[in-house]
Amino acid sequence: MKKVTLGTTGLQVAPINFGGNVFGWTLNEKESFDILDAFVAAGFNFIDTADTYSFWVPGNTGGESEAIIGKWMKERGNRQDMVIATKVGFQNNERPADISKENIIKTVDESLLRLQTDYIDLYYTHIDDGKTPIEETMEAHAQLVKQGKVRHIGASNLSVENLVSSLEYSKNQGIPAYEVYQPHYNLIERSEFETVYAPIVSKYNLSVLPYYSLASGFLTGKYRSVDDLGKSPRGGGANQYLNEKGLGILSALDKVSAKHDTQPATIALAWLLNQPQVIAPIVSATSKQQLAVLTDAPNIILDSSDLEVLNQASAY
Repeated sequence: MKKVTLGTTGLQVAPINFGGNVFGWTLNEKESFDILDAFVAAGFNFIDTADTYSFWVPGNTGGESEAIIGKWMKERGNRQDMVIATKVGFQNNERPADISKENIIKTVDESLLRLQTDYIDLYYTHIDDGKTPIEETMEAHAQLVKQGKVRHIGASNLSVENLVSSLEYSKNQGIPAYEVYQPHYNLIERSEFETVYAPIVSKYNLSVLPYYSLASGFLTGKYRSVDDLGKSPRGGGANQYLNEKGLGILSALDKVSAKHDTQPATIALAWLLNQPQVIAPIVSATSKQQLAVLTDAPNIILDSSDLEVLNQASAY
């Protein structure tokens, strides 16, 4: 798989980012190792996780995903070949959201320990905690970059005001700035990103790594009625899209995927890869069959008629 440059970071990544939220949740350790092996065998090298994954599972406290990834890299001896992204600041069962300097400095060491590495390629501010000054958060990140614990930083789930203020502060102070933004963005959830965030992303030349790239699995096409929602532990998230617009988008995906002899999920990801600044959509898979559908997306070349069909169906 051909690698692409992740914006201003210089990191070379294959254009699909594996979402590690499933590790320690819908996949146990052995299953996680198997899917990661298949991902790498297909030519990919980019993994996304967070220090809180998967705290929502009964008995978990957060960090389970990082620990699985770390053990896998240790056993495979492939840390130098991987690009690892993790995040800090989201709430878990033990504390509220927290992007204070104290918490960032403390939890990065915990993430490094779980990941069994001495550096993180891409470290995100996961969410705005509503109380920490942006100056404090950015200075904490700058310290980590200076120490070599983090190579590059990114942001997710920030207000426009917070994102812009953070970028301006870094520029004015001459310290490391966010180089990546991770938004909720997909074929059915377009309006907020395209109208509010896209101008900021373009102005500051941020690379975009969308999460929920398949709208909680809805864009795979397997949820077409309420009866289908029980097909997966994550199926409940697709219920909100079972309406006229959602079904219209599935119809468009069916049409374009039939033309390319592939699956709706592949086309949904190929559409994202056609959007400005999008480098590597974040996706999860729980089987090698699902993984093959997702990792084929960079091979699909959508023409203008394909894009017109998809854009018309998903217009807002």
